[in-house]
Amino acid sequence: MSEKNKQQEEEKKDQEAPNEEELTEEDVEILDPEDVEEDELEEESGSREAELQKEIEEWKNRALRAQADLENVRRRAKAEKEEDAKYRVQPLAEELLPVMDNFERAMQTQPDNESVQSFIDGMAMVYNQFRTALEQQGVEEIPAQGEYFDPTIHQAVMQADEEGFESNQIVEEMQKGYRLKDRVLRPSMVKVNN
Repeated sequence: MSEKNKQQEEEKKDQEAPNEEELTEEDVEILDPEDVEEDELEEESGSREAELQKEIEEWKNRALRAQADLENVRRRAKAEKEEDAKYRVQPLAEELLPVMDNFERAMQTQPDNESVQSFIDGMAMVYNQFRTALEQQGVEEIPAQGEYFDPTIHQAVMQADEEGFESNQIVEEMQKGYRLKDRVLRPSMVKVNN
């Protein structure tokens, strides 16, 4: 009997003590294979969606930068075209300035007879037409006589101590200066009072 009692006691102990291997439904979450796949797919698609969204933003930024670059190129090209049009006559005007100087010198000669005077009058008419044509293209004389010396538009070639003129005032213009719109083609050569 004692063996039988021992067996019964062991069975009681086994029943009373919680079995570590036995788990209840509350302790274990039963997973459905379809649920597991859906969760994994949701995680993968969520991370993939974030990657795609990031890539979309990068492409949008690139497109905006490219559009801004294109607009800058257009703006620069337009500005260069306008500047070229504004100063297109500059090389020709620079070549014609010595011709203007020669016309002025020729007209300063004193005629000794009537035929020479009519020739000089004809030259004056041509000179005036020539000057008008240059003015229509934006070429104008730089004022000098009596003005105050400005090194951006005048070139001092002599100094003088003349009465009736203030210090740094232009006493005499030696050679006319010209500008094309806002650009100096040739500075005026002047004599400046000390």
